[in-house]
Amino acid sequence: MALTTLDSRTALVLVDLQNGIVGNPGLAPYPGAEVVARAGLLAEAFRGHGLPVVLVRVTAAADGSDAAPGRIDGGSHPRTWPEGWDVIAAELAGHPEDITVTKRNWGAFYGTDLDLHLRRRGITQIVLAGVATSIGVESSARAAHEHGYHVTLATDAMTDIDADTHRNSVERIFPRLGETGTTAEVVELLAKTRP
Repeated sequence: MALTTLDSRTALVLVDLQNGIVGNPGLAPYPGAEVVARAGLLAEAFRGHGLPVVLVRVTAAADGSDAAPGRIDGGSHPRTWPEGWDVIAAELAGHPEDITVTKRNWGAFYGTDLDLHLRRRGITQIVLAGVATSIGVESSARAAHEHGYHVTLATDAMTDIDADTHRNSVERIFPRLGETGTTAEVVELLAKTRP
């Protein structure tokens, strides 16, 4: 689906663009640095139009006590993380007007105050980007859709740990949750629809 509109109260939500994730050399189809650069263009455009930018980061207690429970086939995650792995990428940080949301699950909504931040600002639509496409971004898109937000996905401002899972989300899942477009298309539509 092509981009059609951005509501007057739209927020940009950037998922897990933090040191320990964007520095992963195995990201595909785009390297982390490209995704951060495109996310930076989106953030600059949203800030320039006075629209909220939400930086979502994932973290865990040093002892792993707040890690999501449950048995999985995919192997366990480490219980400890390197210092600074959960710090927002420097290219996006440093804007006091931005909202920072901390999560401990895949999605940006469950167990966080994201919905509260958005509703108090009258937000009706979100533009999503980040890492990983099929994990944090898709989980957040599904929850946003379930919460009644219009969802737009900037598909070249996201990447995954596997190119096939990225493609599956972009081609099969996202069209059922919202509209998709490139960073340039989102920025262009924002400029056309904002004063």
